[in-house]
This record gives sequence, structure tokens and C-alpha cells, in this order.
Amino acid sequence: MEVRTLQFGLGLLLLLAAQHAPATAIPSSECQRQCGDVEIPYPFGIGENCSLSSGFNINCQAQDGVSKPFLIGDGGFEVLNISLTESTIRVLNFIASYCYNTSTGNMEPGGFAWIDASDTPYRFSDVHNKFTVIGCNTLAYISSSSSNNIGYQSGCVSTCSRMSDLTDGSCSGMGCCQTEIPRGMDYYSVDFKTGFYPNGSQSISNFSRCSYAILMEAAEFNFSAAYINTNKFNETRAGRAPMVTDWAIRNGTASCEVAKRNETGTYACLSSNSECVDSVNGPGYVCNCSHGYQGNPYLPDGCKDVNECNNNPCPSGAVCTDTTGGYKCSCPAGRKFSKQTNTCNPDTSLIIGVIVAFFVLMIFSFSGYMIFEKRKLNKVKQEYFNQHGGLLLFQRMRSERGISFTVFTEAELVHATNNYDKSTIIGKGGHGTVYKGIIKDKGQVAIKRCALISERQKKEFGQEMLILSQINHKNIVKLVGCCLEVEVPMLVYEFIPNDTLYELIHGKNRALQISFSTLLRIAHEAAEGLNFLHSYASPPIIHGDVKTANILLDENYMAKVADFGASILAPSDEEQYVTMVQGTCGYLDPEYMQTCQLTDKSDVYSFGVVLLEVLTGQVPLKLEGTEKQRSLSSYFLSAMKENNVDALLASHVKEQESTELIRGLAELAKQCLNMCGANRPTMKEVADELDRLRKLALHPWVRITNTESESLLDGAPPNAGFEIDIVTTTEYPTQEGDNVPMNPRSSYYAR
Repeated sequence: MEVRTLQFGLGLLLLLAAQHAPATAIPSSECQRQCGDVEIPYPFGIGENCSLSSGFNINCQAQDGVSKPFLIGDGGFEVLNISLTESTIRVLNFIASYCYNTSTGNMEPGGFAWIDASDTPYRFSDVHNKFTVIGCNTLAYISSSSSNNIGYQSGCVSTCSRMSDLTDGSCSGMGCCQTEIPRGMDYYSVDFKTGFYPNGSQSISNFSRCSYAILMEAAEFNFSAAYINTNKFNETRAGRAPMVTDWAIRNGTASCEVAKRNETGTYACLSSNSECVDSVNGPGYVCNCSHGYQGNPYLPDGCKDVNECNNNPCPSGAVCTDTTGGYKCSCPAGRKFSKQTNTCNPDTSLIIGVIVAFFVLMIFSFSGYMIFEKRKLNKVKQEYFNQHGGLLLFQRMRSERGISFTVFTEAELVHATNNYDKSTIIGKGGHGTVYKGIIKDKGQVAIKRCALISERQKKEFGQEMLILSQINHKNIVKLVGCCLEVEVPMLVYEFIPNDTLYELIHGKNRALQISFSTLLRIAHEAAEGLNFLHSYASPPIIHGDVKTANILLDENYMAKVADFGASILAPSDEEQYVTMVQGTCGYLDPEYMQTCQLTDKSDVYSFGVVLLEVLTGQVPLKLEGTEKQRSLSSYFLSAMKENNVDALLASHVKEQESTELIRGLAELAKQCLNMCGANRPTMKEVADELDRLRKLALHPWVRITNTESESLLDGAPPNAGFEIDIVTTTEYPTQEGDNVPMNPRSSYYAR
């Protein structure tokens, strides 16, 4: 149970100090500006019309024959000093106590318990003050419930079982503890926790009868073990201790900007050489003298120019001259003043002039040489640029508006990759090396330095880049731009962070850690991307190197078909057929190997191998094993013929997925791997069939029956001949049912 130590306090004293600021008036010269040893600067004042507002009134009262200043009467808070430069006022705060009464056998509160300064210019300083608690087995709270600090409460626990546990000067929880307060605090109350003494209050009264709590200036407190077994802490301070409050002009004005616009004449910074500064503790503002001035910024002409020459800041032998708001130093003839070192140094202007002239000549000579070399380099770059079709590319970009494509300079890509530092390499392959780079306004990108290309490719490079730049599909890596001013062009792609499908299947995070629905979704998305290249690009584009290593995964593990290093535009005549076999072993179309004619059905065959990797978790080509087992596609087709596909399937596929789904995927892969390209399905048919199988996997309660044909691959239009018992949507969450390892490493754009 918590009890308030005292049902009365001195909050009333500060409530009476509520400020009602009239129009700013100049105080009379007859106003008292000293009370005892304490100076009372304006905006504070003693007597009527001597302060800025009632909240800054100070009462000067005699106690024991000595004049002392108080905030609100001689029973209020005694003022120790007032600072204009720091906008603080130090007062004596009252110590709250909680003592054991030997007569009644009860704990009784005493001293001051709460302060309310919410309607005053004051806020308790969070910089200088700390809530301090002294005692054994003591728990005290400081809390605030004003409009600015609703619900704030903090506690401090101090324990000890014997006097030998205590150390003078240490306030870390043994006999003493301290805690900070929040900024803007204008009200606080102190409570002690009753019943906190485990052995009863009488058990600790033998050496610690009283506990104390107070918000006080941290720098003025030094713990003494004598505070525990005596009343020394309370008696030596006469029940009070210093506390610092921050003051500001808070008459409904929240900031300097508002105060300067105020038309009622209440702006308090009256000196012409003063500056307004927003209060750092609560709403309001304070005034400071400008640099080079000192005095009282709240009085007209109160900030006076400081004569810095009185302290002679200039070096020995120099003459100091005071200036408005500053000073300057003049050295004897032949010497020059240095502000950096504050010394008079020999005037070396002639020597410096000769040195400067020499360096200028060297710079001009070097600049001329560099200009000559740069022109030679630019000429070479221009030749490369023209050779790679740069002029054609620029002409088309100007004529066709809306193309989001950038032709980068070599310098931009060198800077983006830190001069092609090895640490930025994220992939290597037969078609080049890929670097991760950062380009201004583009963010992270993947920069591919291509390997050597043929003369035909050089001539058509600009034209093909223009076509590839217009490909915009969610499942295809976006080509951001290229660099043509080098011998071998460089490509700039969007950066894809989460590795490849190859790593997902065969890397460290494989099989049991990956749900089959994730792999099926990725395969479907890759098929959609390839279908776009074949069916919707103009002219159609053949990828030429479809494989799991070229299917990248973005931050949401969405498939992105990448690496167009082997891609060609669909040939329109015999001269455009590829004459050199290219691609990756294990994925190559057998028909392509015989004819060297790359077609869209070559991509379908390679995608069939990708489906086998998804189903079996095995690599396309093995160096060990029997001759029959080395080629995954041959091994699969043989197993299909022998009706023994289960022997090839990954264990998690057999355990988790339905026989109907596995049979559908196996049949689809078989169709893709047909030795005759004309008998293979198109990528659109493959994508549609994968979409159907995904629905079957995601919603097994939906019964799909085929009433006209065995498969979409037999030539029926999408969804023809199928009855769906439950109406379902054709779009699915990107990661529904996914269980992918969320520890992305690097991306691979090349083999």
C-alpha cells in the first residue's frame, strides 16, 4: 500500500506565483536589486512594478537579523542565486522524511511532500537535479500528474542490513540511491512505500530510524554513512537542500517566433543587442546578449559591448583595438597577425608569392598534359561508343519518350564499385563478372562487366539494349542502363538481394527448411517471366540460358529471371541464327546441340530441367554415379518410362505433397523435356499449368476435374474442360505457405 507522507505541502506557494504578464514595462531605477548577498536582476524584482510579472516577484525578508530573498514570502523557497546567462534559479527545497516513532511503533511522515509549479515560469531542471533517497530498506516514489507529465512515476530503492555495508561518497543503492527526472517537469510529489520492511519497521529502527527523499541539486550531495544512524542529513541542512529550477518567459508563448510576432508589446528581449532562444525545458523562451556583448538582455540597452582589449587577447607586441561586438589585433611592420595561432608571424608574402607562382606554372603544365591525354581518351571512348551503337541508342531514346534507361559513363561505374574492388563482386560466369554498386539517384545496382562479344553483337548492341530496356515485368530483372564507352559494354541491372533458386535448392538452406509451396510459387513466377519474353516482348526474346542459377530472389523471395548474356532476339532470317553453341551443360536443348538454332522451345527444355531440380532436389549434371544417373533429365525420362519416378523425388516432396500434384508436375516436366521441340508446350502453356497446379496445392479442398482432356498441354485453352466446385480467386499472396530461410547473402547475376 502506498501512502502520501503528508497531506499538505508548499505547492500553494508556487500556485500563488502564477504569472499574468502585462505589456512589458521598464522597471523603476528605485527598485531594490539586492537582498542580503543575493543580486536580484530583472526580470526578477522586489516590490510592485519591479519585475516582469508576478511569477518573477521576490520577497526580501529578515530572518535572524539577516535579509534573505524568498519566492512568495519568508515561508516559501529561499533563493540562493539567480543566473541570467543560464536562465536558472537555485532555491532551498524541503526534505521529506519517513521516521519510526518509538512511542507509537508506527512509521510517520514529515517534511514537505509536493510542489506544483505548473502555472509559473519555473520547471525543475533535469540537468542539475536528481531525486535522492536515503535510508535502509526504503522505497520512495517521485511522480507527476500535471498536464505536461501525465502518468510519470519513478522509484528509488535503498537497502542495507548493517552499517559496515555503507561507503562514504557512494550512492548506488546501499543506504542511498538517486534517479534522474524527465525534462519539462513542473509538478512532483513524494511518496514512501509502507510495509517495505521485511522484518517489520522495529527491526531496522536500531540503526536507521528515518528515511529521507528530496529532489535536489546533484552536485551538492555527497553521501555520508552517518546519514543512516543519525539525523545529520536533515539537521545540518535545517530540513532543506539546494534545488535548481529553469525559468523562462512562459506567458502563453511557446517559442521565439510567436513572441516576436506578438502585437501586445510583451516581447521580453528589449535590448537591441540581444537574441531570443527557445527554452530547452518546457514551453517559452529566454533572452541572451549577442556575441561580443554582456549585460541584461531584458532591459533596453542592457547588453553592452564588451571591451575585449581590457584583457589584451592579442599576442605580445601586437596592438589590440576594440570593435563593436569584437576586437582586432595589429602587429608591428613586417609581421602579420595569425588568428589560427594567435601570434605575430614574419610577413612571408614575397616568398609565398614565388612559391605560388611556381606551383601555378606546374599546375598549368600538368593541366595541359592532362587535357591532351583526356582528349585522346575521350576519342577512344567515342569510338567505342559509336561502335556499340550508342548514336542509334540515343536517337531512339530521344524519339521514344518514357524510356527509363540510362547510358552511364565509365567514371560513374568505377566510382559505384570503388574501382571494381574485389569485395564488391557478387557473381562470376562465362559471360562476365557482376559487381554490387551504389549509383546516385539509382541506389543499389548490379553492374555486369561482360566478356568478349562478337562483331555482330557489337553492331547490334545498342538496338538490343533499347529493346531490353523496355521490358517491364515483375518477374524479370530490370535493365537500368549500360555503359558503351569501353571496349566491352557493361550492363547495369536492378540489385536483387536474396541469392538464387539454385542456392535455395542446393545450398545450405535447402530441402527440409524450404516448403515445397515456396519452390512451386517461384517456378511459376519464373515461367511467367519467360512467357513475357517469348510472347509480349517486341520482337520476342529468347533467354538462351534458363537455369536455377539465373532465377534470382528479391527481398520477398519473388522470382526474377536474370542474366541475358546469352539472350538473343527471335531470329527473322537464316543469317541471325546462332552459329556457336552457348549455355550451361545439363540444361542444353538436345535439338539445339544438333542444329545450333536457338528457339523459344530451347528455353522450354531448360525450364523442364528447372522443374526436375524443384521435384528432386538434385543437380542437373553429376560427375559421379552410373552413366544413366549423371544426366538428371535422362535419368528422369527413364524413370518415367519405367513408372519409377518416386525413386527420384526429394523426401520432403513425397511426404508433404499429394500424389496428384506430383504426377502433374512430373508430366509437365516430361512434356518440356521432349526431344522434339515442336512437341514441347509453349512457356504460356507451362505457366498456365503451373498456375493450375499451385491452386491445387494451395487449396486442396477445391476439386478440379478434367472433362475434356488429360492436360492443358494437349492444346486446350487455359481452364477449358475444368469444373471448379468452389469459386476461388486467381491471385495469391506472394508468400502464402512459404517457409524460407530469412538470412539473405549475396545475389548472383552470372554463372
